Amino acid sequence: MARDNLQVLTALDVAKTQWYHFTAIVIAGMGFFTDAYDLFCISLITKLLGRIYYYDKNGSRPGSLPPNVSAAVNGVAFCGTFSGQLFFGWLGDKLGRKRVYGITLMVMVVCSIASGLSFGSSPKGVIATLCFFRFWLGFGIGGDYPLSATIMSEYANKRTRGAFIAAVFAMQGFGILAGGMVAIIVSAAFNAKFDVPSFAVAGKASTVPEADYVWRIILMFGALPAALTYYWRMKMPETARYTALIAKDAKRAAADMSKVLQVDIQAEPERSWPDANANSFGLFSREFARRHGIHLFATCSTWFLLDIAFYSSNLFQKDLFTAIGWIPRAKTMNAIQEVYVIARAQTLIALCSTVPGYWFAVFFIDKMGRFTIQFMGFAMMTIFMFALAIPYNHWTHPDNRIGFVMMYALTFFFSNFGPNTTTFVVPAEIFPARLRSTCHGISAASGKAGAMVGAFGFLYAAQKKNKALAELGYPAGIGMRNTLIILGCINLLGTFISLLVPESKGKSLEEMSGENEVDDEKQQRLELSNRTVPV
Repeated sequence: MARDNLQVLTALDVAKTQWYHFTAIVIAGMGFFTDAYDLFCISLITKLLGRIYYYDKNGSRPGSLPPNVSAAVNGVAFCGTFSGQLFFGWLGDKLGRKRVYGITLMVMVVCSIASGLSFGSSPKGVIATLCFFRFWLGFGIGGDYPLSATIMSEYANKRTRGAFIAAVFAMQGFGILAGGMVAIIVSAAFNAKFDVPSFAVAGKASTVPEADYVWRIILMFGALPAALTYYWRMKMPETARYTALIAKDAKRAAADMSKVLQVDIQAEPERSWPDANANSFGLFSREFARRHGIHLFATCSTWFLLDIAFYSSNLFQKDLFTAIGWIPRAKTMNAIQEVYVIARAQTLIALCSTVPGYWFAVFFIDKMGRFTIQFMGFAMMTIFMFALAIPYNHWTHPDNRIGFVMMYALTFFFSNFGPNTTTFVVPAEIFPARLRSTCHGISAASGKAGAMVGAFGFLYAAQKKNKALAELGYPAGIGMRNTLIILGCINLLGTFISLLVPESKGKSLEEMSGENEVDDEKQQRLELSNRTVPV
């Protein structure tokens, strides 16, 4: 049996879409713009870092990061993100969403700037400093996941809630696109000023000393959008669901939302709910396992599987494009030209598939539903990954490269118009308010565990089977074709586990979490306790 919801929560569920909803999307979304920019811009500069700091004067190839260093540079931010998602997710339920929200943004701003100022008297010193600040950058980014999703879900009405949460997440696409565009502009400007021949002609001289500024500027730019939105984050009121359901202050929640929604919401008189303890079970309780155990398993496992494929494909697409010959060999370019070419390729993919995929999800998520989009996305990713992998030798021929790039772009389109969006949305809708941020953080951290598998594993797995043909310093791998087959199998597994994901389209948060459900015996005690006993 369901009990009546608080008036302020009902008002939020049926509220018309207003200007404030769009303001909240931008304020929360700029955090995700920064998240994506910071996480993915590293893939644009790793080749440059290798040329600057790890050139072998006795070698015949441009300098490259050793395997362990490359893995650390690419993956250390994910380790920080994993930690931040767990910590700030828990803290958001304990202290409130708003109180923690500004902290994560300031950590991102400070560490973005500090990453670009990485110092050291030796290559090891510079890379160690860079990794230190990128870990803490990831820690701040991690907090943004559960807090932004929870805040947006608790502000939105139930009719368009999915689109609002997805729109916040879709700002990632613009962050990825901005990273590529900034890298193109900076590298083009420096190359115009310091134009030198390719490595094949000039050797070490193909890397001018001024190239050291290029990667630093690209990294530091990520602080700008986050800094610009800090003030507005601090002006946002606490969500009504936290204030009313966790802080137990329905009067304040009604006052806050009256200002936000510009409607008159009357505060309700205090009601005695003796069944409250029955619905205050903890995360590690049997009651939580009975009600939400399968849901948490589904959100964690699908996000884990998705991020193995998504991040390995995103971070190392430059290696994939080089393998099929779409990006020229490093010897044929100078250091700054290589940044430009890599950024141009990744920007093209982002513009044609990544960004459209995010916004297709925004427009259709409240029409098609979360489950349908996630199942379809995983299934299409599986099909396209196998289509790339099985005839891999066919795609390496020069005449077929454009076809490969188009198929590869479609995997990004359906990851974003699919599980990359829904794995973010669903955990913010199906868990109780007092555990919502924590459970979203756990789900997101599972995803980042998958990202670490992708970041650390793909580098080694995709190497040639013949060690003599592998990149310098790497052991023999299983080859690009077999690596793509494994990613296809991972997507297929995600398709099947998606069957466990509940559909939350058109339902209130309390309906999905079961917070308003009481059995008949408890309902009778509730009615008796609220009844006036004559003296």
